Amino acid sequence: MQSNNSKTYELVLTALFVAIIVVMASTPLGYIPLVVINATTLHIPVIIGSLFLGPKKGGFLGGVFGITSFIKSSLTPTPSAFAFSPVAALTMLPHDTVGEAIALVFKSTFIAIVPRILIGVVPYFVYVGIKKAISSEKKFVYGSIINAVISFIMGFGVFAFFNKMISEGKVGFSVTVAQIIGVVVGIAAFTAIEYLFMNKDAKALGFITAGISGAMTNTLLVMGSIYIFYKDPYAEVLQIDPSALMAVIGGIISFNGVIEAIVGAVIVYLVGIVLDKIKPAGVYAGKSAKIKAVEVETSTQKMAN
Repeated sequence: MQSNNSKTYELVLTALFVAIIVVMASTPLGYIPLVVINATTLHIPVIIGSLFLGPKKGGFLGGVFGITSFIKSSLTPTPSAFAFSPVAALTMLPHDTVGEAIALVFKSTFIAIVPRILIGVVPYFVYVGIKKAISSEKKFVYGSIINAVISFIMGFGVFAFFNKMISEGKVGFSVTVAQIIGVVVGIAAFTAIEYLFMNKDAKALGFITAGISGAMTNTLLVMGSIYIFYKDPYAEVLQIDPSALMAVIGGIISFNGVIEAIVGAVIVYLVGIVLDKIKPAGVYAGKSAKIKAVEVETSTQKMAN
C-alpha cells in the first residue's frame, strides 16, 4: 500500500511539474529580470523533479522543457532560433542536399532536447553523491571543501553581475568595489552555508549543489553544443568574427550561467527543504521498490539456508 501511495504521489508531482514547466515556458514567469539580465528559471522545476522523482522522471521533465523550447523557437523565431528548432534551422540556414537537411535537424534537436534531459539526471546523482560524502567519517572536510567551491561561485557571480552593471553605466562605483563586494558575499555565503551544514540541516549542501549543477549543465551543454554545431551562423547573428565566439560564449557562461546557477541554488534549497519534510529527496518509488525486492529476496534465501 505504501508503495502504491508513493507511486501515486510521484505521478501527481510529475504532472504538477509538467504543468509548471509549460506555464513558465509560455509566460514571462520563466524569467527573473535582474537589471542587466533576465535569468531563466525554467530549469528549476526539472532540477527539483530530479531530486524527488529520480533521474528517469527528471529526464522526462527535462525533455518536456526541451520540447517547449523547440516549440517556442519554431512558432516565434528569433535570429538564433535555428539552434533550438529544426524548423527554424531548415528555414534560416542553407542546405543543398538531403544529408545537410538531416544534419540540421539532428543538431537543432540535440541542442534543444539532450542538454535539457540531462538537467533532470545530473542533479540527482550530484545530490546523492554529496549526501554520501557528508555521511562519511570525513563529513566536515568534504562539506567544507564543497562549501568553499559553492561560495566561490556565488561570490564570482555577484562580482560578474556588478561588473556588468559598471560596464553599462548603471552604477557609479569601480571594478575594485565590485571585487570587494564579491569577496564579502562569498565569505558571507560560506559562513551561512557552513552554519546550516554544521548546525541545522546537512542536506542544505546537497540542495544548493544540485541547483548549481543543474543550471550549469544547461548552460555548459547548450552553449558548448552551439559552438560545436553552429559556430559560424551563431557568430554571424552576434555580428562577430567566428574566431571570437569562444570568448563570447565564455563570457555568457561566466555571467549568465553563474547568475542562473545562484538563482537555481537558492530556489532549489528553499523548495527542497519544504518538500523533503513530505518525502525525502534522493529516494523514489522505483528505487524503493527495488530495494524492498532485494531485501525480501535476501531474507528468503537466508530462511531457506
